[in-house]
Amino acid sequence: MKRKIVKLTKYALITGIALFILLSAGVGLRLLYVVPQLQPWHTFVPGEFTAAEIDKASWEDYIRRESRLLDEVHREVVLKTPDSQRHPINRYYEGSRVYPPNFKENWNRSYILIPENPKGAVVLLHGLTDAPYNLRHVARLYYQQGFVAVGIRAPGHGTVPAALTKVRWQDWMAAARLAVREATRLAPEGSPLHVVGFSKGGTLAIKYALDALEDDSLSRPDQLILISPMVGIVPISKVAEIMGIPSFLPGFEKAAWVSIIPEFNPFKYNSFPVNAIRQSRLLVTDMNRQIIRLYNNGRIEELPPVIAFQSIVDYTVSTPALINDLYRYIPDNGSELVLFDINRDVKFIPLVRPVFINMLSIMLPDLPQDYRITVIGSDGLGDSSAVERTVPPGGSYFTARNLGLIYPPEVFSLSHISLPFPENDSLYGSSPDPETKNEFGINLGLVSHAQGERGVLEINTNLFFRIASNPLFPYLEERINQIIAETSMPPYARYAQESF
Repeated sequence: MKRKIVKLTKYALITGIALFILLSAGVGLRLLYVVPQLQPWHTFVPGEFTAAEIDKASWEDYIRRESRLLDEVHREVVLKTPDSQRHPINRYYEGSRVYPPNFKENWNRSYILIPENPKGAVVLLHGLTDAPYNLRHVARLYYQQGFVAVGIRAPGHGTVPAALTKVRWQDWMAAARLAVREATRLAPEGSPLHVVGFSKGGTLAIKYALDALEDDSLSRPDQLILISPMVGIVPISKVAEIMGIPSFLPGFEKAAWVSIIPEFNPFKYNSFPVNAIRQSRLLVTDMNRQIIRLYNNGRIEELPPVIAFQSIVDYTVSTPALINDLYRYIPDNGSELVLFDINRDVKFIPLVRPVFINMLSIMLPDLPQDYRITVIGSDGLGDSSAVERTVPPGGSYFTARNLGLIYPPEVFSLSHISLPFPENDSLYGSSPDPETKNEFGINLGLVSHAQGERGVLEINTNLFFRIASNPLFPYLEERINQIIAETSMPPYARYAQESF
């Protein structure tokens, strides 16, 4: 028996070594012949605040450090950009059209909008590899309705992609806490507090609200608004983490990157480090465990109302996880799930994969539920009118409402990245406002119209094929404005409205 165990152990060891050699060889060949060379923005890591430092810092401290980080990037990256990379659409070349410091507003930086007579506060938490830019339209909605809007740059973002190789998810959470502290300081005591999160920022928003249930020192939000929230990560992310294992070996530094792509977007990294995926997975795992723990001890009943806007097809995050890992546990507190369906009026619907045609029936939970479910889509084949179909909490039947919007016939679905951007957005819009069209040196929504043979560009053309703005954004805007107005009402007025 002992001999058999020894043999099995020996075979297992040999197999493990062989697999490691094969993995290393495969990664090595990929790095040598496929992955581009690392540039200064892939190797220089600026000195960010840690979670412990952020928890002791004021907003002014954070802004001063942010300015210092950007000075470091200029000195160690911009001034050292090689001649081969000094072209008109490199965000780290001073002479580029997309060099952020040259813009009137550098949306890589944290910001605060303060109305004349504040009646509430909102904290806006951006997505992974993004910057405060991607929630600026939502921030403007709140500001116009009298809310202080605090958009914080999460650590590791807005500077260089290499900053994400060292960041930890706890640093992101500390930044969210700082933003809430500042927002509540600037708003009247007792006024509404909302937290809005996009993608990874959605995870931070949920996690903050959960933490506030367990820590009385944290201000509790009155409303969560989630846009394409990262409640579950697509399975392929685990493969990326495995491929990054050899990165600690000399000569294998490029293995620390899922992708190395030219940096032509002024407010979002194109290159993507493995650590960004790992920290996101750890954050989501911790959040999911906390949801179950609070559900089991009855504390989840204190969670504020949640409204999530989510495309049913999402290549970045898992839409089913949003339903199964979050809404499954949400109490009857006025929450709502808004799903954007595929466009069933497109002429090439026969080319759509059956799984996506049937996604709604596969994904939607059995009725009734404790939360409102809303589905936005086209009216059907031959009619591109956008329709809202809603079932209230406890209801079993959907009712329809025509939105007066068109689901464009050339658009077969929305995407993860498109939801928070209107079509007139300067950077991502498919129909940018003529007055601001050149505001940021490039319009990525219009680049999608470029055509040619594959293999010509240095980047995967899927980056451009993916829709970048939301033709149904007016609906999202309407709903957020409605939520702001309702939570701004005095309690007696809100009760009277709900009674009727």
